[in-house]
Amino acid sequence: MRIGALAAATGITPKTLRFYEQAGLLADPPRTSGGYRDYPAHARARVGFIRSAQAAGLSLAEIRDVLAIRDGGHPPCAHVTELLGRHLADVEHRIAELQATRAVLRELTRTASATDPATCTESDICRILAACCPNA
Repeated sequence: MRIGALAAATGITPKTLRFYEQAGLLADPPRTSGGYRDYPAHARARVGFIRSAQAAGLSLAEIRDVLAIRDGGHPPCAHVTELLGRHLADVEHRIAELQATRAVLRELTRTASATDPATCTESDICRILAACCPNA
């Protein structure tokens, strides 16, 4: 299968396929006598896996590691489980941070709506933000 056909079948660009080759995610395919890339049929499933893994939040380096385990003849399930657990913990931590930021922004919005700019002094940069974190 030529690069254009594989790109169309997987919904990515030929440039992305060449990048995947350079990044070690796809093996360099054999070439036709005319020099065109001739991907084997299983390349489509591999690209689909790469896209699914990216959608799950795995980095290309992490995906390369998973593929190396599989290419070595071993199931990568334990490794993938550990990666997913770490990613889930990271996402939950970011969500907690965002919820805390949302609470601060809600309070600042209330403060802003109750602040009269006429009461600001020249020494105030912004009383609204100064009220946020006086010890910062």
